[in-house]
Amino acid sequence: MKMRHALQAMRAVVGRETSNFARQPGRLFSALVRPLLWLLVFAAGFQNVFGVAIAPPYETYIEYKVYILPGLLGMVALFNGMQSSLAMVYDREMGVMRLLLTAPLPRAWILASKLAAGALLSFLQMLAFLIVSMLFGIDLAPANVLLALPVFLLAALMLAALGLVLSVYVQQLENFAGTMNFVIFPMFFISTALYPLWKLEESGARLIHTLASYNPFTHAVEAIRFALYGQLQPLHLAVTAGCALVFFAIALWGYDPQRGMARRPGPPRG
Repeated sequence: MKMRHALQAMRAVVGRETSNFARQPGRLFSALVRPLLWLLVFAAGFQNVFGVAIAPPYETYIEYKVYILPGLLGMVALFNGMQSSLAMVYDREMGVMRLLLTAPLPRAWILASKLAAGALLSFLQMLAFLIVSMLFGIDLAPANVLLALPVFLLAALMLAALGLVLSVYVQQLENFAGTMNFVIFPMFFISTALYPLWKLEESGARLIHTLASYNPFTHAVEAIRFALYGQLQPLHLAVTAGCALVFFAIALWGYDPQRGMARRPGPPRG
């Protein structure tokens, strides 16, 4: 495989996905409205997260909005990862994935191109939400934002890779909505997106605390949170990167026609 041909293939795949996204402005609108509702409405009504009331004084409400911002950025990437997975399931039913996977390029490179496209769209949506959130009282140091940008991309890669895995095992579009909810809601709510991990342990929810500790989404959110405070946390970064590699490896195995779920059916037995 020549590098020039490989880059042309990746540019074509990424360009196709970004063009489709540009023709659907409703996707960006929904990607921004959903976390903004959480940022403005949920934060205003949520009480006693830090041991004090959220509404009065107003500064505490701002503090909580800053706290949940990384979780909402992760929500943007999580939902877009599921949208990318849905698009792959649709492409498979329409025969587009079959054409891509039979191209004279390594299967891993084709899937890596799809992963890059999904991660890029997630990253751009995360940036858009971050900019909009600053209009509603979120004040972040520019240096910390620049430090957090690579972490945004890493989290987007991990969640896009999770979407690749789902696209292997969801065989029909009709089943996708249930599967998506089965993945999104446990990952989001059993994490530190909305409340600190220590608060779960303090409240006696030890099982939830343990599950949240092992949740890959928790580590992605915490990596973003530390970065926005000007710190890089090696453990959370390593777990996020490791999960991205594992998810991609599972997807690659699943799309192998000889071994995975995408394998071709053999001849009927006599």
